[in-house]
Amino acid sequence: MKKILKPIQYIYTLYALLVFVTYLLLVFPLVVLASFFGKIKGGNFLNRVCWLWADILFPLIAMHHRNTYRAPHDCSKQYVFVFNHISYWDIPIIMKTVRRQHFRVLGKAEMGKIPLFGFMYRQAAVTVDRSSPENRARSIRQLKSVINKGISVVIAPEGTFNMTHQPLKDFYDGAFRVAIETQTPIKPLLFLDAYDRMSYESIFSLTPGRSRSVFLEEVPVKGLTMEDMPALKQKVYKMMEENLIRYKASWIKP
Repeated sequence: MKKILKPIQYIYTLYALLVFVTYLLLVFPLVVLASFFGKIKGGNFLNRVCWLWADILFPLIAMHHRNTYRAPHDCSKQYVFVFNHISYWDIPIIMKTVRRQHFRVLGKAEMGKIPLFGFMYRQAAVTVDRSSPENRARSIRQLKSVINKGISVVIAPEGTFNMTHQPLKDFYDGAFRVAIETQTPIKPLLFLDAYDRMSYESIFSLTPGRSRSVFLEEVPVKGLTMEDMPALKQKVYKMMEENLIRYKASWIKP
């Protein structure tokens, strides 16, 4: 059966890639135009372009997305959004999850090297090069600058794909440092089906089906200092871990 399904999956992935590239080519002139309006106005415009891209892409590839709120979510507030990182499909899911509020994703600098897409990516994201402490510190300063301009940020605190088959990998400090230093509350997000839709093992693992995001309770940071960062990081980790187990995330194994 697997031998029969695998060619179908390749064809499906190529079809999804064709849809993605076609949309990218259609909007690329708008991306170039937006680049002349700076990182803030131009980036906010690209948020809308990416929301539209996700709204077109998901139905065309037979993927249904749903957001679940375990607590009320205020779209008028700024947040440091943190999410579990386990799939190449995380970016499209982010675009279906965080709506009606502008944000910037902290993403890998290497993605900016992809032809055409890389140009759009550099305009719409804050990139991080983890090759040196200086480059990582520069990304933190950029994230703080974005927040100071009234825009939320989206960060994967695990840094890289979780390949452990545990709910989460250990968290880096960056998201929590930014939250404390800017006094911006943290909003944890869970991407429950990202691994099933496209695993970290191959981009040709893409499959149709459901996509669920869960908004957990806001974690306030008002009055916290850097001495509180380890406890804050552990609190958010525990919240996300417990809820990934509660929802029976498919990659978790004994």
